[in-house]
Amino acid sequence: MKSKKIRRERIFVLGLVFSLLFSVLVGRLIYLMVIKSSNYKTLASQQWTKTLAISPKRGAILDRNGFELAQSMNVYRVDADLSVLKKYLVDKKISEELAVDKLSKMLNVDNKQVKKILDSQDTKGKPLQFVSLKRKVQKGAVDSIKSLKYSGIIISTDVMRVYPNDSFLSHVVGHTNSGENGINGVELSYNNELKGIPGLKVVQMDRSSNELPYTEAVTVKPVEGKDVTLTIDERIQELVERVAKETVTENRAKSVSITVMNPNNGEVLAMANAPSYNLNKPYEEGKTDEEIQEIWKNGVISNVFEPGSIFKVIVAAAALKNNVVSDKDRFVSNGSIKIGNKILYNDNKENNGIQTFSDIMKTSDNVAFIQLGQKIGKSNLYKFAKESGFGQKTGIDLPGESLGLMKLLNTITPLDLATMSYGQGVAVTQIQYIAAFNAVANGGKWIRPHVMKEISHLEESKKVVDKQFNNIDEKTIMSKEDAAQLRTYLERVVKEGTAVSTYMEGYHIAGKTGTANKVNTINGGYDSGKYVSSFVGMVPADNPKVTLMVTVEEPDSSKYYAAQTAVPAAHKLFSELFAILNIPPDKTSDTKKN
Repeated sequence: MKSKKIRRERIFVLGLVFSLLFSVLVGRLIYLMVIKSSNYKTLASQQWTKTLAISPKRGAILDRNGFELAQSMNVYRVDADLSVLKKYLVDKKISEELAVDKLSKMLNVDNKQVKKILDSQDTKGKPLQFVSLKRKVQKGAVDSIKSLKYSGIIISTDVMRVYPNDSFLSHVVGHTNSGENGINGVELSYNNELKGIPGLKVVQMDRSSNELPYTEAVTVKPVEGKDVTLTIDERIQELVERVAKETVTENRAKSVSITVMNPNNGEVLAMANAPSYNLNKPYEEGKTDEEIQEIWKNGVISNVFEPGSIFKVIVAAAALKNNVVSDKDRFVSNGSIKIGNKILYNDNKENNGIQTFSDIMKTSDNVAFIQLGQKIGKSNLYKFAKESGFGQKTGIDLPGESLGLMKLLNTITPLDLATMSYGQGVAVTQIQYIAAFNAVANGGKWIRPHVMKEISHLEESKKVVDKQFNNIDEKTIMSKEDAAQLRTYLERVVKEGTAVSTYMEGYHIAGKTGTANKVNTINGGYDSGKYVSSFVGMVPADNPKVTLMVTVEEPDSSKYYAAQTAVPAAHKLFSELFAILNIPPDKTSDTKKN
């Protein structure tokens, strides 16, 4: 009887124990399957799925006639699941050194870099699971990687930016970084329009991190970038680049910048700097970061220089606007003039005697222009210069534009007014000056220069224009009559004056030369023996269709005048531009006066 009671008690205890164990097990299952299920599902999903970014195809950059300047091509990216890859190497008894050597050769990446990637760790010192070995890999290299049959190597699609013409229009087009984002030029200015929107692809993977066949991937399609069509004319650009390179060589110059524009709408038809750089290989070996940045810089919009005598066009326009001069006025120049305690001279101290307003433009007489500046007065000259855009950015749709330099009105002394009247003591950029010069050409209107013509995309193979450039900020800064009068004076400069080498029989060319000492931007003052020579011009003078500007920085000091450097370059440009733009000669044109 007693033994039965003990047996029942044991059975009860065992039952109770088993009940408790069962309750704990059920509770644990409920905890794992209900409370923690989402966490474990996520962990499981991470092990057998991978989310891959799908790079959008970047929009093309085109010239005004559809000539491709930048495009994107389909390539591949090679990533690695480190845990799977390293386990595979151990299982197959492949040394990591051998794998690194093979991968580095096939991907054309330094051994040390591949080794560093395979040993990647997070901020807490834990090994990373997924790493990128290389982006923008060509098909041949990918085929070689596939032949290794390494588990853990993941290959997916990618895009690569290419520039079909290497250095052509390099400072305007710009280039992208490894992440397909623009870092200068149009690539940067219009990066948001060009880059598109990335897509996503979630794929199922086997234990070797290979995509499983016959499984449906969840995909968010990328949105392709839009195309940017420029105002640039490829034929004119080719001419400008050729002449810029020749001018650098012929004059042993540090650099040459050339811009050609349509003065009536602000469109830049060509813009070049020599030397330039290869857009497909922007990082030159042996160059410091500072030197590379200098090579990338667009001198047309970034380089600041004293304009010299080309600024006399602006001074003359200010005089006409303020009604302080007419053809009846006479200027007497014996080669020098005293301002305060300082004597200022004509360039070669030439005595030009009694001259008309038109004469002083032709002879580019400093002394006469000092007298003209005094007639205008510092307030009026300063006001007109500001209205013409000096001392401020034009707002051209390219990055890196400089402000130029103008003294504050209340700091301008009589000596400052005198030197400013012949182009010293004020600093400009080429784009800043030609924008003001365009107002003389188009009848008095300042118009913002720009390189974008339109932005578009394709829908069912049909072009859809999303936007056209309309931010021209047009404003009248002089009358049509004053602009026309000034053009006749500038045509005389080409026929009889300092730009006579630009003259071509049958064509009405108007222009102005300028030569100035180069300012030392670090120490102030002028660099001995260093000059900046310029020419600005327009054709036809009576109704200009095109303007151009040539700036030669630090030409050979033995022949540095604009007439010897910039003018010959302009002559080459005009001689071919007439054919490209279909501008016929005027058979009734006056012959050149001697």
